[in-house]
Amino acid sequence: MDRHIKIIATLGPGTETYEAVRDLVASGAKIFRLNFSHGGREFFAKMVEIIRRLEQETGYTLTVLQDLSGPKIRTCDVGLGAFEVNKGTEVLLGTPDEYKKDSGPFICLDIPEMLQGVKEGDPVALGDGVIRFKVVKIEGEHLIRLVATNSGICPPRKGITFPGTTTTLAPLTDKDKADLAIGMDLGVDVVAMSFVQKPEDICNLRAEMIQYKRRVPIIAKIERTAALDCLDGILQEADGIMVARGDLGLELDLAELPTAQKRIIRACNKLGKPVIVATQMLLSMVNSPMATRAETTDVANAILDGADCVMLSEETAVGQYPGEAVKFMRKIAYEIEAYMFETGLSNVAADGVKEHPSTFLAHAAAMLAGKVDARAIVCHSTSGATARILSSCRPAQSIYALSTDSMVRHFTNLSLGVIPAEPLDVIDDHQERAEVFVRQSPAFKEGDIVVVTAGQPEKGKAVTQTNVVKLYEKLKKEEN
Repeated sequence: MDRHIKIIATLGPGTETYEAVRDLVASGAKIFRLNFSHGGREFFAKMVEIIRRLEQETGYTLTVLQDLSGPKIRTCDVGLGAFEVNKGTEVLLGTPDEYKKDSGPFICLDIPEMLQGVKEGDPVALGDGVIRFKVVKIEGEHLIRLVATNSGICPPRKGITFPGTTTTLAPLTDKDKADLAIGMDLGVDVVAMSFVQKPEDICNLRAEMIQYKRRVPIIAKIERTAALDCLDGILQEADGIMVARGDLGLELDLAELPTAQKRIIRACNKLGKPVIVATQMLLSMVNSPMATRAETTDVANAILDGADCVMLSEETAVGQYPGEAVKFMRKIAYEIEAYMFETGLSNVAADGVKEHPSTFLAHAAAMLAGKVDARAIVCHSTSGATARILSSCRPAQSIYALSTDSMVRHFTNLSLGVIPAEPLDVIDDHQERAEVFVRQSPAFKEGDIVVVTAGQPEKGKAVTQTNVVKLYEKLKKEEN
């Protein structure tokens, strides 16, 4: 049985060499995240060059994911340095002009818009939630009194969030626009948008891409409660979703996070859109060659929930054991996927498959593959849509997605179980292209049964929906 889960590795100082990235590919990573919150054009250009070189050398489709920073809100420095707070300590939060030397503990924020709409009782989190406060009094338009609900150190220039509130700051910042220009020039395959709050945010990013004459797939990062409130609308506009559990975990009560993750994944599975689970999956492996039991279970449960991809961040960007982290994540996937297929947990009910004949045919192909114990499903998918629907059916078989479009191949690489491949475009007949691929590919041996799906255009038409499902057996060369 081929293995299905896709592993995303974030590149950084710990994996900036050709040898390091090659080791990640050999360990099982096929998608590489470039975090534009850190690093500059020179670093990203070097990483893209290495990835494209390895694509040529290995024959794998390796996808480059650009992750835009979004409006990361940080406190400023009024000269107080780091100060300690205990549970119950009162602290003022305000703009720089509100600070006075006798103010006592003061957190400075030079973005006055963020203070608008904050009301008594609202939570405030500092430093990725390490220190949490509650608003006890609105002292002025740009001055708020907080009380600490736990103890810790409050240094300047740390991230600050206002969980549950809708910010007026646009998710697409000037920095993001400049970074997008770099990404488009370097030829990234997918773009992830941070702090999405509504469907229009995705539309705005897509409009920004128009000037580069590229329509790169967009992954919406779900990390605000506002995004959860209009998830259906965001799913209609976005090409895929990332469950960004770091910031989402600050917005929600932590006990609510697992159910939010499950609901997001289920919604993506239903629409056949790839979904990534991210943040602290194997965090202990930044400094240790071994993961914890809780982390191992977390990765397994993300796969059980229906994730297409699981993502490593610090583990591969700055960690001491990047290759080992990918290998261990892959090993967890081996075990949990074997269990899922053995128990039938991978099967997805075909709700709503009568919406379109091509969708029904994709579900039928997946069921047929299971009934005849096919070696694989080979899908000629011009747009990649059928490959994604097949993936959402969660068959035990790998899905070889044939497309002559490089962007389509690199995006279908994010869907669970999909192996992108390039067909011979000298053959017009899409079904024949798929059969020739089976005959020529070393992945299939004599006697293998393959389910072939294709959309064969009628004369005078360039494309069509999937309209063919066929059982195909690879015969001896002289019989073909």
